[in-house]
Amino acid sequence: MRPLVASLAVVLAGSAVLGQATDGFAALTTESARRLAALTDMPAVPAFPVETMTGERLLLPRHDRKATVVEFIYTNCPTICQVAGAEMARLRDRLAAGPLAGRVRLVSLSFDPARDTREQMAEYGRWHGADGKVWTVARPGPTDLPALLGAYGVTVIPDRTGGFIHNAALQIVSPDGRLTAILDMDDLDGAEKALERALR
Repeated sequence: MRPLVASLAVVLAGSAVLGQATDGFAALTTESARRLAALTDMPAVPAFPVETMTGERLLLPRHDRKATVVEFIYTNCPTICQVAGAEMARLRDRLAAGPLAGRVRLVSLSFDPARDTREQMAEYGRWHGADGKVWTVARPGPTDLPALLGAYGVTVIPDRTGGFIHNAALQIVSPDGRLTAILDMDDLDGAEKALERALR
């Protein structure tokens, strides 16, 4: 009987710790916790200077009347970043045809600024149809990169073959610079709804 009671106590204690660490079991992974925090806390994202594919320098987010969709990429990625570019193109087309036209900017933000030169970003932009206005490709300065990734909760791990493993998602930033939603790359319906909320 005593071993059973002891085991039960260990299970209950472990469950309590797990529940606290996962927001009451709502987030069982780091990515889930990151997405939940965006929805519930809507943390302010610090403004970072970035250089775009056209050579323009701007602060991101811009704290103006537009919402921003940010995705993190590196242009030499042969797989997920190319899919991400195709999904951003689909989102651009959907937004242009609906009531959010002119109220949203799209930014593909490189976390490989050393290799993603302006020319490389411009080529990625041309390949996916980014016009540099509604949708642009940009890179932060190398010294700003760690803080920028931390602000968005993005994890980037070198894969030892010249590439990276990273979490890919659409980050929705409100006009006042708050991270209000994080969605799967192909959740375009969810992105439109999140943008509508962010722009209210």
